[in-house]
Amino acid sequence: MISPFLVLAIGTCLTNSLVPEKEKDPKYWRDQAQQTLKNALRLQTLNTNVAKNVIMFLGDGMGVSTVTAARILKGQLHHSPGEETRLEMDKFPYVALSKTYNTNAQVPDSAGTATAYLCGVKANEGTVGVSAATQRTDCNTTQGNEVTSILRWAKDAGKSVGIVTTTRVNHATPSAAYAHSADRDWYSDNEMPPEALSQGCKDIAYQLMHNVRDIEVIMGGGRKYMFPKNRTDVEYEMDEKARGTRLDGLNLIDIWKSFKPKHKHSHYIWNRTELLALDPYTVDYLLGLFEPGDMQYELNRNNVTDPSLSEMVEMAIKILSKNPKGFFLLVEGGRIDHGHHEGKAKQALHEVVEMDRAIGQAGTMTSVEDTLTVVTADHSHVFTFGGYTPRGNSIFGLAPMVSDTDKKPFTAILYGNGPGYKVVGGERENVSMVDYAHNNYQAQSAVPLRHETHGGEDVAIFAKGPMAHLLHGVHEQNYIPHVMAYAACIGANRDHCASASLSGSPSPGPLLFLLALLPLAILF
Repeated sequence: MISPFLVLAIGTCLTNSLVPEKEKDPKYWRDQAQQTLKNALRLQTLNTNVAKNVIMFLGDGMGVSTVTAARILKGQLHHSPGEETRLEMDKFPYVALSKTYNTNAQVPDSAGTATAYLCGVKANEGTVGVSAATQRTDCNTTQGNEVTSILRWAKDAGKSVGIVTTTRVNHATPSAAYAHSADRDWYSDNEMPPEALSQGCKDIAYQLMHNVRDIEVIMGGGRKYMFPKNRTDVEYEMDEKARGTRLDGLNLIDIWKSFKPKHKHSHYIWNRTELLALDPYTVDYLLGLFEPGDMQYELNRNNVTDPSLSEMVEMAIKILSKNPKGFFLLVEGGRIDHGHHEGKAKQALHEVVEMDRAIGQAGTMTSVEDTLTVVTADHSHVFTFGGYTPRGNSIFGLAPMVSDTDKKPFTAILYGNGPGYKVVGGERENVSMVDYAHNNYQAQSAVPLRHETHGGEDVAIFAKGPMAHLLHGVHEQNYIPHVMAYAACIGANRDHCASASLSGSPSPGPLLFLLALLPLAILF
């Protein structure tokens, strides 16, 4: 039997030609390291400005292995080997780790985590915008246990606020910004049990329109939850699954319009053409619902009807930037998670690349001097890639060896569990007989499950802008919104901002330092 290590050695020799010529010179690596060192030394001068704007990018299910694989994919889409490529988030100067567990779950879900990184309080799995005193599905445990989010804190401070997502706008991540629900799945009253309705709990779509009535920008999917039961969808007239779901007969789009001041310009849109035709400088409120449910995967997106995430982010920032007091914007790359759950790594990774494009777009429209940008994930997945692949190997390709046990090839990308588990003739499927580069190929998994599961390890936090250095180590996930609020001088933690506002200075940090020295000056 040939040792896998011998195969690796042979493969390395054969692929030496893939090594870029410049990388064979030690000077290349030394120069690169020295430049990185110079950049790092500049970070000794901390940015302690007040953050006029805060942008949070949330990659749902974007664990560290997903980030690495997406980096390689981005490079390969630009005809590079991929490993040396830099994602936009890779360029952020500060990186930390977030502990993602829920109060009652070692491996978390997207609702409890969203409550942590938006409301600053850890919560139970499956609940949004409530403390751990609320039990999932138990409506009676909601009242009195509601917690507010950084979106509310920003709105109360006079800032404009926005939500942009590739999922339903009432899905787990965005709902924690405005809703308080004992169950993340209560999208409309149609999905709620009778006892919850009789006890007075409201569905999440209803809360979107009523809890924070003046959210300036809301974009994503979720049309069907806004309309009465069986109302035909504007885009998919023949699809019964796209029809309205509401049992209460309400048209929440009309309610949204009715709450807006008559002298303001409010726009409800449902397709990309309408979005691109808008003049953002004349738009005060925008509600864009581009699909009945979640938006399409980026690889499947209809360029006429569905905007990309980066297009939605561009429009959102243009609208929100008109407020002289600044803005808070939540952006979710939500379908990364869905791709992984389906075992479709190609879909998931292309979603990350598109979110990274949106991060770059936001960066060109804002300044690190007054805008804190945070990129993180709610949780990871049991997604991995390995197999001693050579440099430049297609991220969706095969490992350079066959298994030394069943003598069959395997892809670099694998899942710990999920729908990709297949047995053919009593043995593991031979992947060389299938199109493993297909957009919807389900990578092989070790354990058969209809849906792949989340992972429990820490996820990364990338940060740049005012007070970004406060994200610096291994943190509890609920720490994140407290940092964002501190940087922006919103929410409860604002004592450090008083002296800055009195002096007109944008930077409270140095003033605090001088104030701290006053007692010493008096003593001496």
